[in-house]
Amino acid sequence: MNIEHQNSASGGWTKLSLPEQLSNIGSEVERAIKWKEKGNPEYSDKAFFRSLELLSLSLDAKKNSHRLKELARLYEALVDYFKGKNIFASSDQLWRNYFYSFNWLARK
Repeated sequence: MNIEHQNSASGGWTKLSLPEQLSNIGSEVERAIKWKEKGNPEYSDKAFFRSLELLSLSLDAKKNSHRLKELARLYEALVDYFKGKNIFASSDQLWRNYFYSFNWLARK
């Protein structure tokens, strides 16, 4: 498996707060949405898989153990939206709204 976020995987990720982590995950999700809208499924998939890579790092971080259920559900919902049947009825706007809050909080 090719790790795209080498610095993050080598320990830098755990130095970020949870809102900062989710803000970065949201950036990759936003890229996936934009590439999908532009009709480029290859780039959309790459951004989506990068978002899952970062989310996996958050799931593995011991400091996030109290948020494990929420992070696991987020992982499940993202996979459902981008690669599944969208049983949770997510939308591009829903994901933008969800991650916007973390962008705001991380910059505060």
